[in-house]
Amino acid sequence: MTNPVSYETEGEIALIRIDNPPVNAASQAVRAGIEAAMTRFAEGPEKIAVLYAAGRTFIAGADITEFGKPPQDPGLPQVCDMLEAQEKPLVCVIHGTALGGGLEVALGCHYRVMLKSARVGLPETLLGILPGAGGTQRLPRLIGLMPAAEIITSARQVPAAEAEALGIVDRLSEDEPRAAGLAYARDLLAQGAGPRRIGEMPNPAVDEAALGDLRKKVARANPGQIAQLTALDAAVRGAPMTLPDGLKEERRLFMTLMDSPQRGALIHAFFGERKVVQLPELKGVKPRALSQIGIIGGGTMGGGIAVACLLSGLSVVLIERDGEAVAKARKGIEKTLEGSVKRGKLKAEKRDAILSDKLLTTDDYASLSDADLIIEAVFESMEVKKEVFAKLDAVAKPGAVLASNTSYLDVDEIAAATSRPGDVLGLHFFSPAHVMRLLEIVDADKTAPEVLATGFALAKALKKVPVRAGVCDGFIGNRILRVFRLAADHMILEGASPFQIDRALEGFGFAMGPYAVADLAGIDIGYMTRQRLRPTKDPQERWGDWADKLYEMGRLGRKTGRGFYIYDEETPKGRPDPEVEEIIAAERAQKGITSRDFTDDEIVERYMAAMINEAARVVGEGIAARPLDVDMVFLFGYGFPRWRGGPMYHADQVGLDRVLATIHQAAKTDAWFWQPAPLLEKLAAEGKGFASLNG
Repeated sequence: MTNPVSYETEGEIALIRIDNPPVNAASQAVRAGIEAAMTRFAEGPEKIAVLYAAGRTFIAGADITEFGKPPQDPGLPQVCDMLEAQEKPLVCVIHGTALGGGLEVALGCHYRVMLKSARVGLPETLLGILPGAGGTQRLPRLIGLMPAAEIITSARQVPAAEAEALGIVDRLSEDEPRAAGLAYARDLLAQGAGPRRIGEMPNPAVDEAALGDLRKKVARANPGQIAQLTALDAAVRGAPMTLPDGLKEERRLFMTLMDSPQRGALIHAFFGERKVVQLPELKGVKPRALSQIGIIGGGTMGGGIAVACLLSGLSVVLIERDGEAVAKARKGIEKTLEGSVKRGKLKAEKRDAILSDKLLTTDDYASLSDADLIIEAVFESMEVKKEVFAKLDAVAKPGAVLASNTSYLDVDEIAAATSRPGDVLGLHFFSPAHVMRLLEIVDADKTAPEVLATGFALAKALKKVPVRAGVCDGFIGNRILRVFRLAADHMILEGASPFQIDRALEGFGFAMGPYAVADLAGIDIGYMTRQRLRPTKDPQERWGDWADKLYEMGRLGRKTGRGFYIYDEETPKGRPDPEVEEIIAAERAQKGITSRDFTDDEIVERYMAAMINEAARVVGEGIAARPLDVDMVFLFGYGFPRWRGGPMYHADQVGLDRVLATIHQAAKTDAWFWQPAPLLEKLAAEGKGFASLNG
């Protein structure tokens, strides 16, 4: 194996280059190579050394192939300590990104120069751990406790200009890395500069008031998670210590997080996001070209999809029914882009260029003749969608991909409205489409492999997390959603209140409970779904009518000021409405139901058991390819707490036997609803978990 770390000299300067593509991860070979280079530098005649990297980035983090394996020497903390201990000055050049261990390596060096396009950060808390190679100790000593703690707990990436202003780096450069390092090294030699170790800098001051405010902010931003506050503790506890003692405390806290269940869940989420795009049936399949996107419908969804495409550099032709609707759709897109400008996410000149060069809004279907992929985003009606696809069949060029943004409807039936069903697939975006990362890609019966691959290529261009789904009512997410929402409604019929259910599930880690979500989305949405399904409802299925009564009363949620909750100036985020409980109590009495109390734990167990059980059916039927696909759907589309890994991962942690026990207990009062999924029963009987099916 070629050594990924090379050593050369230019006069009195040693040039140490890391070349471990694609992202120069801090693998064991890289760590050993740096250690050997430092030994050679210490023993050699060179007066200063430059550590830099080849390729598109400096060290972008740890080597993910080593995750879960026994650590191999030298460890990264040992390497960083060795860098700092050098008796001759050591310059680090940062380009691309220096994240996690990459930044910790840079902090071990004595001087830092950064290319103006580069970014740095310590994102370890996203994986349920903390920076464990000196990041929580060296960064506070370098730039102060509060700025360092904010960077560590937020896991954000710091651009070059801010990094220089904070003092993370000493200078910026527009040269390529080797030249930038040589120039700085020559300046330092001319100045007679010696080593400048962060460990010898003054201990950072602790502002207790500011620290208390930050602690509250971090807790609010990361409810239920432990890594962020533990990382903050490491920085604070190390502040008055010597660096060696601070590093010991950092390591101790690091190991507590390594043993935490949250770390395993977050690692699962990290790998799942990467693995979900790896489908055996698409191996070697080339997607079709993507340059111009057509969109039918400029409402909330169509406009959001248009913005997502425009911000990704794609051209968009958006069709509405008449001139007035066209103008309204364009105005909505302009407003969304203006919001991006105000938040500093988009430059005004870039916004203007997008609107003038990349967006065409019209009511003329003929304008779609050059579109590579056309997304229908009209009203959720089979008749309307089939009418649109018949029109598209007449105007779309041969080979154009035709996609329906449907949440529930049968994509096979939609495809049958065209003469080219092989070109049709479903693209279920989540609202707001330019923000939400999940994209369910619905693989219809006749969808061609290259068309499915094109859906995944679009997701990549839009920086979304794509999950392949089969055809059924609601696909993966909404099909499962309907079942666990029914489980919640059944608990209300039996005696729980919607407010207790919301509270219990927020305690589990959801940002909002199902009834608060219903108010946010609009109670009319759920009403229309229930009306659509009512004709096919099994007579044995229990069905609560209280939400329909709220709809009939004009109480549609936040947009009308009342739904399950009351929204006003006093409580803009909502407060429980006693009248809702009266409506529910009246329905229980009408149906002869004697209510009982539920504990919060029982609510969570039932809700999760219903979710897991239906998810097992979805996987067993092939609607979802693997359990991890279900996890990614719920992590990125339904607010499932990332630190719990997703419903299938959570089921494995709880134990499938326990999930089955919950189902059997609930079946005593409703055997029709609580039928164990065959896959769940099979895995439990074999003593296996869902992870065994992820491949």
